[in-house]
Amino acid sequence: MSTTADALRPLRAQTSAEIFMTLRRGETLLLTLGIPVVFLLFFSKVSVVSTPTATPANFFVPGILSLAVMSTAMVSLGIATGFERGYGVLKRLGATPLGRPRLLGAKILTIIAVELLQAAVLLLGLALGWNPGGGGPAAVAGAIAAVLLGSAAFAGIGLFMAGTLRAEVNLAAANGLYLVLLLLGGMIVPLAKLPSGLASFARLLPAAALSSALHATLGSGATVPAESWIVLAVWAVAAPLAAALTFRWE
Repeated sequence: MSTTADALRPLRAQTSAEIFMTLRRGETLLLTLGIPVVFLLFFSKVSVVSTPTATPANFFVPGILSLAVMSTAMVSLGIATGFERGYGVLKRLGATPLGRPRLLGAKILTIIAVELLQAAVLLLGLALGWNPGGGGPAAVAGAIAAVLLGSAAFAGIGLFMAGTLRAEVNLAAANGLYLVLLLLGGMIVPLAKLPSGLASFARLLPAAALSSALHATLGSGATVPAESWIVLAVWAVAAPLAAALTFRWE
């Protein structure tokens, strides 16, 4: 028992440190909490984009939750890890008793903690008229599964860029990809509004697959398209695998 406790102590300490550092970075709070909340309030109240649902919040709450997951798992994780690698922090931490597996475990637990906070904050959608669609426990389970797969996919993309690009290049690439996936992910602009060829391409990306799954489970209460599950599953395996094979710790 003591051996297990001794093994978990560095993980708990590093997780606490990661969460503290994440929540004290102003740019991270803006990206993971500020922007999603502002987008939700603005687009739910201002008729800028026509939505396929009668109540705008029924479309934007699942879409903004998808955006929040992408912000945390890909952009925030990727940029922070890229600079830690560039400054030699990862190399030094990997050589300590913490070790690389527990360092990665701490980062994963931090992502989960931030996403739970984001989900709690986005419950303000209930005040904007959001109705989860009446899917019940099955819909909640489907949404959780989609978020987990999406988190794995986006984290893999973020770590792939962080482990292969210089910190400054990674910063630009992560922000650029964030904007592209925001526009093509069906989070703010419905995929039906895109040209047919572009929409077909977008459906192969993890952003559109995640937003489609969450729109079904938390918006309309419909069944998640099989295509979305397949795309999410492929990215959830391929992206972390690519990151693991190419990641450079220094």
